[in-house]
Amino acid sequence: MTGRVAVVLFNLGGPDRPEAIRPFLFNLFNDPAIIRRPRPLRWALARLISRRRAPEARRIYQRLGGRSPLREQTEAQARALERELGDPRFRTFVSMRYWHPMADAVADEVVRFDPARVVLLPLYPQFSSTTTASSLRDWARAARGKLEAATTGICCYPEEPGFVEAAARHISEILEDWEGPEPRILYSAHGVPKAFVEAGDPYRAQVERSAAAIRRTLRREDLEHVVCYQSRVGPLEWIGPYTDGEIARAGAEGKPLIVAPIAFVSEHSETLVELDEEYRDLARASGVPAYRRAATVGTDPAFISGLAGLVGRALASSEPVMPGSGGRICGKDDGDCPLAARCAA
Repeated sequence: MTGRVAVVLFNLGGPDRPEAIRPFLFNLFNDPAIIRRPRPLRWALARLISRRRAPEARRIYQRLGGRSPLREQTEAQARALERELGDPRFRTFVSMRYWHPMADAVADEVVRFDPARVVLLPLYPQFSSTTTASSLRDWARAARGKLEAATTGICCYPEEPGFVEAAARHISEILEDWEGPEPRILYSAHGVPKAFVEAGDPYRAQVERSAAAIRRTLRREDLEHVVCYQSRVGPLEWIGPYTDGEIARAGAEGKPLIVAPIAFVSEHSETLVELDEEYRDLARASGVPAYRRAATVGTDPAFISGLAGLVGRALASSEPVMPGSGGRICGKDDGDCPLAARCAA
């Protein structure tokens, strides 16, 4: 390999101050991957939804000091990845989808860095049109016409060994000092509308692959394992079962719980507030005997090593990096992936 390499990490982002909450929400709901309506209608709906949801969002972020910790956590992952790559020719960049630093500014930074190669690395282990595809499409728009370096994208890595090892270890750490009746493990992921999955989004299938891989690594077949989904909003039907429903069911059955977020790789409002506070309160009110939450993979060395391995695979080929041995795991008719046209069917 010759020349510099830019590795761009993608995440959703979050408001960095109370005044940013409403514009952050507007950017989120104005994304055509989130509200699939024509532009004028989507813009109007985004204005309405962001205005209505801002007060509740402010209450949530007040519990986190008035801001999201996601940028700092993602920057820490970027620095850890640089150290793991161990080569001064590599530089990592963080690009957020809905708040700063966003794709336009980051693309300008990458241009100034003048790399020979660019690797696009979404921090979403499981592909979804609402996350990976949206971030990669926005990057392509921002980089078009000003970034000439050869670029390789990583589509998804739901069973990447380092990711699985880190997630399983964080569950095992809880199990090691567990006392009392054996717990049920809830693998909780952010939900998506059911209609998106029915239209071809492979997200649910990939979440289930992650959960199955973590379960195999744990080697605790004596425990119950349930995949469930959190953070649904609006009147649409979302994929299930819902995490709050599973917590209520565990309470009715007198079953202790370990909740493991397996689609989030960083701590933010959905883990620190929704899981740690709101769902813990629900568990207590529902009669769940014990409720513990596993940490996200964060900067766990196994996870960072796995990301470095994905970067290495990307540099070894001009084709998109797919899971495992390279076989495509999403449906052949899935048209939401910006890399799909170049993936082997």
